Order: sequence, then C-alpha cells, then structure tokens
Amino acid sequence: MAPTTGPGRTPTKLDQGADTKGGVGESPLRPDGTLKVTGEFAYSSDMWHEDMLWGCTLRSPHAHAEIVSVDISEALQQAGVHAVLTYDDLPTEMKNYGLEIKDTPVLAHGRVRHHGEPVALVAADHPETARRAAAKIKVEYRELPVVHDEESALAKDAPLLHPDRDDDHARHVPHPNVVHRQPIVRGDAGAAARRADVIVTGEYEVGMQDQAFLGPESGLAVPAEDGGVDLYIATQWLHSDLRQIAPVLGLPEEKVRMTLSGVGGAFGGREDLSMQIHACLLALVTGKPVKIVYNRFESFFGHVHRHPARLWYEHGATYDGKITHMKCRIVLDGGAYASASPAVVGNAASLSVGPYVIDDVEIEALALYTNNPPCGAMRGFGAVQACFAYEAQMDKLAAELGMDPVELRRRNAMSQGTLLPTGQAVDSPAPVAELLRRVKAMPLPLEAQWETVGGEPDVRALPGGLSNTTHGEGVVRGVGYAVGIKNVGFSEGFDDYSTARVRLEVVGGEPVAMVHTAMAEVGQGGITVHAQIARTELGVAQVTIHPADTQVGSAGSTSASRQTYVTGGAVQHVCRLVREQVLERGRERFGTYHPAWASAELLLEGGKVVTDGGEVLASLVDVLGDEPVEAEDEWRHRPTEAFDLKTGQGFGHVQYSFAAHRAVVEVDTELGLVKVVELACAQDVGKAMNPQAVEGQIQGGTVQGLGLAVMEEIVVDARAKVRNPSFTDYLIPTILDTPTIPVDVLELADEHAPYGLRGAGEAPTLSSTPAVLAAVRAATGRALPRVPVRPEHIVEV
Repeated sequence: MAPTTGPGRTPTKLDQGADTKGGVGESPLRPDGTLKVTGEFAYSSDMWHEDMLWGCTLRSPHAHAEIVSVDISEALQQAGVHAVLTYDDLPTEMKNYGLEIKDTPVLAHGRVRHHGEPVALVAADHPETARRAAAKIKVEYRELPVVHDEESALAKDAPLLHPDRDDDHARHVPHPNVVHRQPIVRGDAGAAARRADVIVTGEYEVGMQDQAFLGPESGLAVPAEDGGVDLYIATQWLHSDLRQIAPVLGLPEEKVRMTLSGVGGAFGGREDLSMQIHACLLALVTGKPVKIVYNRFESFFGHVHRHPARLWYEHGATYDGKITHMKCRIVLDGGAYASASPAVVGNAASLSVGPYVIDDVEIEALALYTNNPPCGAMRGFGAVQACFAYEAQMDKLAAELGMDPVELRRRNAMSQGTLLPTGQAVDSPAPVAELLRRVKAMPLPLEAQWETVGGEPDVRALPGGLSNTTHGEGVVRGVGYAVGIKNVGFSEGFDDYSTARVRLEVVGGEPVAMVHTAMAEVGQGGITVHAQIARTELGVAQVTIHPADTQVGSAGSTSASRQTYVTGGAVQHVCRLVREQVLERGRERFGTYHPAWASAELLLEGGKVVTDGGEVLASLVDVLGDEPVEAEDEWRHRPTEAFDLKTGQGFGHVQYSFAAHRAVVEVDTELGLVKVVELACAQDVGKAMNPQAVEGQIQGGTVQGLGLAVMEEIVVDARAKVRNPSFTDYLIPTILDTPTIPVDVLELADEHAPYGLRGAGEAPTLSSTPAVLAAVRAATGRALPRVPVRPEHIVEV
C-alpha cells in the first residue's frame, strides 16, 4: 500500500517545532509536577494495602556495646502483634549487606557499633501497637569503649570495629580501623616547595551534614503466592538494593520484584538500604503485607550522612602567583560501616587539588571506622570537603601575595588538556577562568541599608531579620569567590552502564513511544528528560514513561550526576535502534514507491519519515501499522580504571563538571549573625537538555552548600551519640534563608557525551560553601577554618 501522506515538501522550522514540541533543549512541563504541587502525588509513605501490618524497628541507645541478652517475650504477648524478629530469626547464613563491603548487619548480633543501630523488628496491626511492643523488648547491654575520632581509631590499643574484615581494601590500609586509603604522588612536592616564594598552610574541618530529604524512609512489602515478595520502595538504585536484599532473604533475584514508589528527595541518602530487608522479612514471616514508615527522629538514624572531615593543606607559590606545589592529608570519618566510603576517598583524593594546574603534589586521603553514625553518599561525594579546604587556601595564598583572589585562581586555572595529579588529561572543555570571569562580572546587589521603610533601614533585610537585632550598626558586607571541580558518573573501573527499553506503536491513531528504564526519579526530573530524548530521536509528540522496576535491566544509581548522561545515553541509543527498525520496515513496505527510501539519511520528525532535506516519505502510523517496534539494550560510557594504590595514577573519571560562585553576605559583627544576600553562580553544563531543570538543579545545589556553610550539622558528642535528630534542632535553609541566586549557564559540549551534555547536579554544591565562608572572612577578618560557621566563631567570647 502506498503512503497516505500528502505531497512531499520541506517543513519549516516552525512546522517541526510544532510537531515535536518538548524535545531536547526545551523546558516542557514535568509529568509529575502538577500532582506534586497540588499535594496529590503518591509518595512511598502514602502506600496502602487493605490487610497490611505495620513494621517497627528497635534501635540501640548506645554507640558501642555488647549485646548480653534479648528478651522478646513481653512484646510477643502484646495484643495485635504478629511477629517479633531478632538476628537469630534471619533465614540464611548471609546476615550482612553493603554497597561495596558487606559489613552492615541486617540486625545487630553480638554488639552494636553505632547509636540507633537496628536490633529487633516488630510487625503489628497498628503502628502504635508496633511501637509499644518494640518498647517492651528487653535488651541488656554492656557498654564498650567508644572510637569517635582519628586519635582513638588509630591508637595501638584501639578497639577494632571489624576485626574479621576480609574485603579487598583491608590489605592496603595501615590499620584495621581504616576503611580505605588513597595516596596520590606526582612530581616532587618537596623540591617544588623550595622554589616557592611564599608557603601557606591550613587545617580545616567540615561537620557532618544530613541529606535532609523531606520524604522519610518508607516502603511496602507484599508476600507473593510463589514464595517471593513484591517490594514498593523509595530508593536511588533498584538493582543495587535487589543484589543486597535477595541473598539475605534466601530468594533468587527473580522472586524479589521491586517497583519504585514516589521518592521525596534523596541526595545520596537512599543509596544504602534502610528498611527494605526489614519489611520483606516481616512480610514473609507473617504472610501479610507490611508497611514501614520512619518518623523524622528515626530517619536521622536510618540513613548515612556526609562524611565529616579534617583536612591539612600546604600550598606554595612564586611572587607572580604561580602555584608551585600542594600537599594535603584528608581524614574522613566513615562511621560504623563502610557504605560508600572507599569511593568517597577516591573522589576526595583525586579532586583534592581543585580545578588548578599543579604539577607537584603529595596527597593522602583515608576514611576511618568509628562508632559515629555511618556516613556514605551525599551530593558532592568527597569533593565538597576538599573544595572547602583548597578554596580557603587560595584566599590565604592570595592574601599572602597581595593579589586579587580571583586573579590568583585565574592564573592557575586548568583548561582542556590539563594533566590532573592522577596523570589523566582533561579531554573536554574546562572553562574555569571563564566561569570566574563571568561570575565576577555580574552586578553586585544593593546593600541592605539601601532597603528602607519610612526612611529607616528595613530590618527584615539585615542579619537577624525580624528579630530586630540591629538597625545597621555593626553590619559589614563581605564578598567571596570559589570554584570547584566534580567528577561525573561512577569511577575507578566501575562498570557504569544503563539499560533502556523503548517501544513505538500506534495508539488511538497516533504514534506513541513508551520508555522503560529502572532509573529512580527522586525529584531530579529524569522522566522529563527521557521523554524529551524520545521525542527528539523518534519524532513523536506522545511519550509514555513506564514505572521504574526490576523487570528491566539496571539503570545504575540516581547519583554522581550520571543519570542524564548514562540512562539518557541509553534512551538515546535504544531510540536510535528503534528508529533503524522503523526505517527498515518502511523500506520494505514503501521502498518501491520512492527512490529516497534507499538513502542513509532518513529522519523521524513530526510523526513522519522524512529525508534530511525535509521531504516527507510516509507517516509513522502507516509504517508501523498494527505491529509495534521494540528494542532493549545496555549503554556504557568510556571505561575508567582504578587509581594505583601507591601513586594514585590512572584514568579514574570519565567526565568533570565545573561551577563558580560569588557570595555576598552581610554580617552582624557584634552578634555573629550572617545573612547571605546573594549567591551568583556560573556553570558549564555542556548541553542544557532542559534549561529550566538545569537552573533548578544549580539553585538547589547552591542552597545545600549554603546550608553546610552556615547552619547544617549533625552534632555527635564524645560518646558518639547524636544530639539533634530532628528538624527542630537540625536546621536547613528555608525560603527565608535563601538568597537571590542568579545563574549563568555555559554550554560547551563534551564530544564524548550524549548531546555533549555534562552532569550538572553536584558541582554547585561544592563551590557555594567556600564562597560563603570567603565572604564572611572578608567581612570579619576571622580565619574561620570550620563549617558550619557559628556565631561564636565570628565573635570573640
């Protein structure tokens, strides 16, 4: 049958835009946006099953203690209780799990290693019944000495938190309480130091930050007739969860079916398991669906946090501002279990120089086991801690040289082709100097004193806000700059791939594409971008996103700024496989009607098959008919390699992203109060796949960096106990704390990446923190080597 489309013509740009609106480079509405802003979106904590039970976890009140005995008899007698489980009730010999190192027990056995560690589980017919029953479980503890810092962890007589560890990292560490160590040596830092005209050193500290996602850990496990379980869960990586859950349950992976439920934020805090195994265990034991929802207090104990860090740095430079060398030692507190600490160490070490050309370096980064809360992935992943220190060093070095701090950075800025300390060349644009130039050139905001009410300064614009603590006296403005470098994607030889399945068929007389991946949509907008890619590659207006689950291959984690790159790359790749099948079918059906079907340059645009010159050959409806076209495949970026464990050399990262900030602050120097007036950002994103979403990612990352700078910290005392597990005492920026955030986006394509894009989500989190501190230092003259900065750090008491 001949095509039923009209005569061939060359569509105008307007015609193409009208037919394929919402493609790559545009900012279509998010498919989940309306539901979220109206409160109708179903998050994991909203899930319900008519006959479900409620699960509850009993947690340790101690940071380090021997478990002498556990008595569950009184809890079992509670009316409405269906099950009480302890370590002895676990169904297999596999009783531990972990991302890289399987050192985290499902339930504590023998001893607990951190405050809040799970000890027992309860399932009951009401959440309050479950909580009351858990409170009746009697656990006898004998407290043990606490390992809480570097000194206590590395002492000769230090308690060994994992004395029987046999992971790959154990053979390369100087002490059993070291999770992982990564040195990097390049050139001769000692000889270079002797050529320096000035040398500056500094010791810095970064507090423990929480991801503070608003949706608590929650999920629903439903036992299945085949002896398996269906788990509906808010997570960042379905298949990683699956690989850890199935062995503990004693089930093959195909009998643990996982479906992503609504995720209320993540930022790294959902990479590790929380209640997944617990819910499944209770469901399989009781034979009933079991729902677990953490309250905010429990959430602080239920996920990992950002590694607190202590950092020592030395930089040297000649009088003309050329950096001669760098030495540093970075100590990260990994807490009780490994989580992602080895990878965080690799990032901290390899990015510790910052976006600068320094040929001679001596670097050591390590993570420790302690009895503090477990730490793992959080936005910025090791680079945040390093950036705070090396940017403070840049300001200190500039002051010693009597040089403008932006000019010092510009003179030493890396560019495309720069060799990193790991020996890897930066083989895509690295516009560090240009980002600094742009952010410095942005207009400065007016001083708060210019904002008046009735001729008097508007106190709402001053530090202290509506507390009316000042009318401008003692208020000093400061301006500070910072720039950072962040890797994109999984590194050090990790097989970083994603899987996509795409189906193209006629529905209701229109061509419709369905995209199916296991990507976790955690709020970043990935499902929007996948639809944009499908519209662009297949020339269709209608795209359906299949719910993410484990019935398709892994998409990797929604972390490391990788999903648009890797899963977006998979969607692009599979869409092109589908397109080739469509074109081949068209050639078979209609090739005899028009010689252009033999062309290799045929496109799908506006629901039609067209030549590269715009001539219409057929509609997709006619080509597809009643037979859908479907393809599924994996896609990988270029391979990386592990860093050498002695020298740190290796092609460790596939891509880098860069962002620069200028912070403008006003400080009440008498009370130590800080108001951030503006946080301007310039960032290269390679290709803005969705410009509005890119701007949102940059602004969101900037605010998280602001939080670390001036307010966010989990306070852990000398007994390794968390003192502030609530949003009453753990403060995060609200809209009242959020300054104006002007954004300047560069699009310098990375030829190795799909569409030239560059992962954008993490880079702004790095440089916003040191920019704020640089501005506060400029206003106060104080050294301020620690974040978050507090009033007592600013005002001498």
